[in-house]
Amino acid sequence: MSDRTDDKPTHCLLGHRMFALFEQPLFRRADTDATPVMVVQLGEREAVMPLCSIQREFAIPDDSADGQMLALIAEALDFVPALRMGDRLPLEVLTGNASWEPGPEHIHRALTRLNLQLVAWLHGTAGTDSLVVDSEALARADDDPVLRQHIQDAFQRAAEALKLPSKDAIIAQLESLAGELAYIEALRDQLLDRVRAMTYRIDRLARASQADTGQRGLLERLRYLSGEALHQLNHRFEEQDAQVAEVMAVLRHLESHQGFIRSNRDWLYRSRMAWDPLLAEWDQQTDVQADALRPLLARTYQFLAPRFMPVTEWLKGNKATRKTDIGVRGMTW
Repeated sequence: MSDRTDDKPTHCLLGHRMFALFEQPLFRRADTDATPVMVVQLGEREAVMPLCSIQREFAIPDDSADGQMLALIAEALDFVPALRMGDRLPLEVLTGNASWEPGPEHIHRALTRLNLQLVAWLHGTAGTDSLVVDSEALARADDDPVLRQHIQDAFQRAAEALKLPSKDAIIAQLESLAGELAYIEALRDQLLDRVRAMTYRIDRLARASQADTGQRGLLERLRYLSGEALHQLNHRFEEQDAQVAEVMAVLRHLESHQGFIRSNRDWLYRSRMAWDPLLAEWDQQTDVQADALRPLLARTYQFLAPRFMPVTEWLKGNKATRKTDIGVRGMTW
C-alpha cells in the first residue's frame, strides 16, 4: 500500500535524526492543556516535549516533510488518543471520511427522518413542524402503511422536481445523505444522551442532598455546569438538525451540506473523546447518595469547570494559584 494519499503521507513517519535517538516515541496530547506532545523514556523517567517546541528547537520548517508531518500528527490527535512511528494516520486528516462506523440502527434512523422530512415537503409543511428525533417515534413511523405510501409519493414528486430520471435516483441520494447523518445519530446516543443522563443524576442529587454545606455547594455548582454543558451540546445538535430540515434544499446542494455535516461530526467526535472517561464512570455508577460519589463529583467538577464556567468566575477561582499571566483560550476538545 502506498504511504501517500493525494500527495499526503498516510503514516506517522519523521526523518529528522533527532527522532531516531529515542526508542518508540509516543505522540499524544498533554494532560494539562491538551497541547500535542512527544513522550519519550529517559531511563526510568518520562520526558514530555511539546511538538511546537521540538520544531522550533531543531529549526524544522513548516513546509518541510517533517514540518508537514508534525502538523498532521497534531491534527490526528483530535481523532486518536496517541500515535507511534509507523502508525497510520486517521482517515479524518487523510480523506475527510470518518475512521469509525455508526451502527445500522443509526443509518436507519437517519434515513427514516429524511423520508419524513420529504413527506413534510410534499405536504407543504417542511420547516414548520418540530423535527422528529425520538427513536421510538421514528420506529412507529416505519409501521404506518399510510405514511409508507406518502413516502413513495414524495419520492416520485421529488424526482420530478429535481429533474431526476426516477425515484430510484432520489432514494440513492437520500441513502447517501443518511450515511453522513448516521454519524450524528450515533453521537446523539454516545454523547448527548449520556451527558443528559449525567446531568439528570446531578440534578437529583442536588435536590435530594442532605450533605454538609461544602458538599451542597459543590452539587449546586455541578448542577449549573452540567446544565450549561448539556445546553451547549444540545444547541450543536439542533443546529445540525435545522441545517437538514429543508431536505429538498439539501438534495440540491449535497456537496456543500456534506462539508457542514462532516465538520459537526468531527467536532462532536472530538467532544466525545474528551467526555468518554468521565461518562464511563457515570455509566457504571449505581450509588445514589452524594457522599458515596464524592470522588466522582470532584472529578466531574475538574472536567466541567474550565470548559463551562463563565470566564470571570474561572479566573477568580484560580487567582490564588495562577498569579501571573493568566491566558484565556477557547475550549478545544
